[in-house]
Amino acid sequence: MVVGIGADGWRGLGDTARDELRNARVIYGAARQLALLDEVAAELAGELVCWRSPMSEHLAEVLASVPDPAGVTDTVHILASGDPMFHGVGASIVARVGADRVRVYPAVSSVSLACARLGWDLSTTRIVSAVTADPEIVLTEATDGARVLVLSRDRTTPAAVATILSDNGFGDSTLTVLEQLGGPAERVYSGTAGTWPHSDGDPLNIVAVDCIGPRVSRAPGRPDDSYEHDGQITKSTIRALTVSALEPAGPQLLWDIGAGSGSVSIEWLRTDGRGRAVAFERDRVRAERLSANARRHGVAHRLDVRGPAPESLAGALADAGAPDAVFIGGGLDDGLLTTAWEALRAGGRIVVNAVTVENQAILIRRREELGGSLRRFVVEALSPLGTMSTWRPALPIIQWAATKPTGTPPRTPTPEEDVS
Repeated sequence: MVVGIGADGWRGLGDTARDELRNARVIYGAARQLALLDEVAAELAGELVCWRSPMSEHLAEVLASVPDPAGVTDTVHILASGDPMFHGVGASIVARVGADRVRVYPAVSSVSLACARLGWDLSTTRIVSAVTADPEIVLTEATDGARVLVLSRDRTTPAAVATILSDNGFGDSTLTVLEQLGGPAERVYSGTAGTWPHSDGDPLNIVAVDCIGPRVSRAPGRPDDSYEHDGQITKSTIRALTVSALEPAGPQLLWDIGAGSGSVSIEWLRTDGRGRAVAFERDRVRAERLSANARRHGVAHRLDVRGPAPESLAGALADAGAPDAVFIGGGLDDGLLTTAWEALRAGGRIVVNAVTVENQAILIRRREELGGSLRRFVVEALSPLGTMSTWRPALPIIQWAATKPTGTPPRTPTPEEDVS
């Protein structure tokens, strides 16, 4: 039994939720949540147990101790903040034991309360969580005219969000911090990101951002200068074509092999907020730069940076499962392509870009063996020619894109292929 409770405590609970807590044998919760029951402690028959740190391990122990549901009458009661199914513990519990064994009594969520206070339309408001991600996640939704709610990790989040927005062209945006929503200590205050005057506040808060700044699209093909790189970067036009060919959709996993600056995997992640990516990069300096680029674009929490391929592929496969998509932008050879194709999930997409004649020959052979499409891209840019201008072509790119037939199981790379 998972009971959501707001900052208004016992008074905000419905009769059914109150009855559940009154009759519970044990109630688990965070110290702040359990403190909301102090006023009615005499009415509660059970023991109040505060989560140990780390909470995830303690929760796993509690769930593991729950016996088989057949004939069970003793129910585990867990107290949660607001709506337990909205960035809360409820979803984790359901994933662990199944929806048929969990009953949830939600309170009003913090985002519903925030929109009610602000007069914002919740259906058009974008929501990001800095609880499990870096505050830079606000940049995945920041664009001129957008309204964004940031779920804060602690009292430092508002100032961090203000600095990030200011550093990325959104200094004129209005920030509103809503603390202890719905409770007797509720407090709301506003300011401008570029001149944010508040350095501290209540740890229980949510940040509302009314964005004023550049227009930033989720579509792939961001300017090259939005990434730090040493020249090893898939250029903007080719990147847009590449990410589109990879067909990002839903909670998929991408392998970005020879990732360089990470621009392809970053834009894959920006296209759909449910995706994950593993980037393989041999050069440590580039790997560090890649991680910095991911943080700058607000997707670092969904990107796992690994060592070189093919040496690191087996470890990634064991840890994260078979990829739904694979992009190879560097270090191509027949063996790497074979390993990546065999690891790819059935129905998954593979996209490979090649510049050299030797690598292009590999793609021509693989297209004959495995099917798919083969395209040649030539991009020309306007450049000066004396006192006038002319079109100068970049090196042509050959791109092979294919979908792995369903019914083809992925192959696990051998231990010899995993020396990372």
